[in-house]
Amino acid sequence: MKSEFRFVSRFLLPFAAAACALAACAQEPVPAPKPAPSPTPDLRLAVVVTGKHDQPVEQILPASDFTLLDNGVAQPIKSFRHVGSDAPVRVLIVIDAVNAGYMTIAYERQELDKFLSANEGQLARPTALAILTDKSLQVQPGSTRDGKSIMAALDAQTTGLRTIGRGTGFYGAEERLDDSLTALRTIIAKEAKEPGRKLVIFVSPGWALFSGPRMQISSKQQEGIFNQVAQLTRELQQADVTLYAVDPRGTNQPIGSRFYYQQYLKGVAKPQQAEFADVSLQVLATHSGGLVLNADNDIHALVKRAVDDAAEYYEISFAPAPAEHPNEYHSIDVKVAQPGLTARTRQAYYAEP
Repeated sequence: MKSEFRFVSRFLLPFAAAACALAACAQEPVPAPKPAPSPTPDLRLAVVVTGKHDQPVEQILPASDFTLLDNGVAQPIKSFRHVGSDAPVRVLIVIDAVNAGYMTIAYERQELDKFLSANEGQLARPTALAILTDKSLQVQPGSTRDGKSIMAALDAQTTGLRTIGRGTGFYGAEERLDDSLTALRTIIAKEAKEPGRKLVIFVSPGWALFSGPRMQISSKQQEGIFNQVAQLTRELQQADVTLYAVDPRGTNQPIGSRFYYQQYLKGVAKPQQAEFADVSLQVLATHSGGLVLNADNDIHALVKRAVDDAAEYYEISFAPAPAEHPNEYHSIDVKVAQPGLTARTRQAYYAEP
């Protein structure tokens, strides 16, 4: 009997232990399954195809002529369409009275009068006006094709003399930089609420670059600049805003500084590469797919050139790569198979995990 008992015990004990374990498990709550990660939304690009002198071409090209590269690797194009002159594109002209002198602003107003009064005051695109001073940023509500009404609104505004002058040295320039970037982000946030594509044209010499061989910045400053570049790039893309920099100094701009910004167009992939010039107006405009228009006293023609950039373009979308870490830098390049033609669009995006 004892041997039979020992045999039965050895046979039943594992099942009893399993039953106890099952009972314990039944008393504990079953953890909910982790939700599947949301798919990364497609990235949509406005692509301008240009020929000689960077002028948009009217020839309509098929999708097979385009190749999209993400970090140098060709990506499938998910959607493609040609957009004509009837596309809903809004224009915002920003008069920068923080970084330009009083005489320059007076000349700007004369030139903008020519632009707004041309074609009997009928503008090609719905347009609004913004005025940036050291006291405030005033953005005209709504938009209109009536150029004369915009000019009347401009005449009613008094930009006034700035209390932050160009002669106040380093700290004055630093304050103007802060005011300018704050205004830019405010403008982007406002334009994000508007439907369709937006062209934001800054009539401005731009803010101080604070970059060069003698300029030393700390690693903490570099990290802050890198994060700001990534955030501005993301906000411009999400708001569907293309920036344009029209320098009102024209031929009065020093030749040495005219193209200095081009040294900082490579893109910032990590904080150690960041410099203050990476958040300059000219660099941000170029990276957004816009233009830097300078060395010309005909401001009227330069503003018109920026507006004409939306006459013919393409909308292309692709699936961005999943990121392994926050603010992962990806360069964007669009190639056109037709000889002599160049595609201009956003030059980078920063992916998130």
